[in-house]
Amino acid sequence: MIVVISEPSSGKSFQTEVAKGKESALLGRKIGDELDGGLVGAAGYTLAVTGGSDTSGYPMRADVSGPRRTGVLLASGPGYISTAKGARRKRSVRGNLVSDEIQQINCVVKKAGTKPLAELFPATAKKEKEKK
Repeated sequence: MIVVISEPSSGKSFQTEVAKGKESALLGRKIGDELDGGLVGAAGYTLAVTGGSDTSGYPMRADVSGPRRTGVLLASGPGYISTAKGARRKRSVRGNLVSDEIQQINCVVKKAGTKPLAELFPATAKKEKEKK
């Protein structure tokens, strides 16, 4: 499972892989829940789950309950971007509960720790510098 941590103060994001044994601590979390950053290697940080996607690429939505994938009539938001005013489409999305079928979890920093994230995840910071 991949966890993407966004830091609003710097505008940067950091990506890390969660070890197989620690994935169970993330299962059952909902969008909006806060979690300890130590689970993903960011000790001292408090993170909030903002979304994610499953193994097939379907996005998670906060207003769909449970871990299931379902078809929902959407006008905007994750899963559908409207091009015409008032347009709605039926799209498949994943529920707001983290399950074993979720491949990526997106998080945002709620409370920062003592060390900056660039020091905790140097591989991600290095890749970002290479792009520039």
